[in-house]
Amino acid sequence: MSRQKKNNFVPLVTLVGGGLLLIVAAFMLANQTPAATQQEAAFVEEVYPEIQRVSIDEAKAALDSGSAVFVDVRSAEAYQASHISGAVNIPSEELEARLGELDKAQWIITYCT
Repeated sequence: MSRQKKNNFVPLVTLVGGGLLLIVAAFMLANQTPAATQQEAAFVEEVYPEIQRVSIDEAKAALDSGSAVFVDVRSAEAYQASHISGAVNIPSEELEARLGELDKAQWIITYCT
């Protein structure tokens, strides 16, 4: 009888140990995301220092007041699936050729997500 109890104990320990490893791995992955996002943001600011960054609060205020034109630079398919109400779709690969369509006197906010 003690041999059968010992045999039942091994799978239980393996299962609990594996579960703990999964929990630790998930916790580590969850905590890496903000650091990676901060690094990506710093990289973008370094590569494109001439482009003004717009906070979400500034963008929302501009949207509400109509003081900016929002340009969705994703593909036409992505734009059709979902976009900011009132946004104009000019895919990034067409942006340079189609800049004349935009009012340069207006604040232009581009987005791609």
